[in-house]
Amino acid sequence: MSESHPPVIDRRRVVVYLLVAAGIGCAAVWYFGLRSDPRASPTSNSIMVILPYRYGGTWVFDDESVGLVREPFVAGVPEMIDVLVADVPNAEEGFRLTFSAVEFPGYQKKLTWTRSDGTGNYYRLDDPLMEGWICPALLQYYSAPPKTLYVQAEPVR
Repeated sequence: MSESHPPVIDRRRVVVYLLVAAGIGCAAVWYFGLRSDPRASPTSNSIMVILPYRYGGTWVFDDESVGLVREPFVAGVPEMIDVLVADVPNAEEGFRLTFSAVEFPGYQKKLTWTRSDGTGNYYRLDDPLMEGWICPALLQYYSAPPKTLYVQAEPVR
């Protein structure tokens, strides 16, 4: 009867297979966007600022850091902004809109998430009672739509 020998493991072949598997895994993460860009998804306690202005009859804003130019506010949000800027002089020419998913000193209004429509998200303002749709550009600032947004409008200084 012949004697059986344990199989010989070629260590170089194992290393090559592991490197190939790691490369495929990294490519999949990159391709499917599973690794978030920390600049595009600040922490939930970040306070952010944009400078909206009137253009073409509606409120828009630019944010070069996330590739947005004349990004419009639509579907109820322009009316919410009108409420926010009622006491801001020359708001049509531009104002500072500070927003955060957590309360911050001096915030004016709290917006509450009500639902998603698969692309954007609806938020409710309680005083006065209003609802508006915030487009997917919100995901340039948050990895998921926050349950609340705290906002403040001020003149640009």
